[in-house]
Amino acid sequence: MFEGKQQIESVLTALAEQLEVRGVMHCEMVVCGGAALNILGYVSRVTEDVDVVAFVDKKSDGSITLVKATKPMNPAVEDAATRVQKDFDLTDNWLNPGPASVMDLGLPDGLMDRVETRTYGKNLTIHFLSRYDQIHFKLYAVVDRDRGDVHYGDLLALKPIAEELEKAARWSMTHDISEGYRKVLKDFLKEIGYKDVADKL
Repeated sequence: MFEGKQQIESVLTALAEQLEVRGVMHCEMVVCGGAALNILGYVSRVTEDVDVVAFVDKKSDGSITLVKATKPMNPAVEDAATRVQKDFDLTDNWLNPGPASVMDLGLPDGLMDRVETRTYGKNLTIHFLSRYDQIHFKLYAVVDRDRGDVHYGDLLALKPIAEELEKAARWSMTHDISEGYRKVLKDFLKEIGYKDVADKL
């Protein structure tokens, strides 16, 4: 359980140190969710984990490939995360690929051009999803869930405008093309005051 930005950053710095001990000189990942929102200052709340969407494979020519995060992760990363979990009394799954399935049907266009990047220690680079892309992820997560869900609060905290919600909604509909999802999505948008967006879908 993380109490806020300072603790999350302390844990990520410790992860970098444990990776270095295990000979990992460079580790680069894309992170979303509550940890990212805390780090970037969009929310200040307790969160249980760090959600890894992908690892970044950087080529010698500077190009990058996003590799979907899976469980288990790279053995060195798993081992380092386990050591940090014990040192900070975290949950077993504090570093996890929970949201990585969104990669199966595609990330929002240009996502890596918008990330906000932080470096921890000498070897850990984390690309936190931008506010714009978090709106996409949060809208998709909240649509068919209880309105008390943490994703709902996060989405409202991001203060999306109509244009952002329309783009996020259209992206989410590529992940679930069912008419049932579309109906729930439109109902939700109307509920939060965006009937004009719902009517365009």
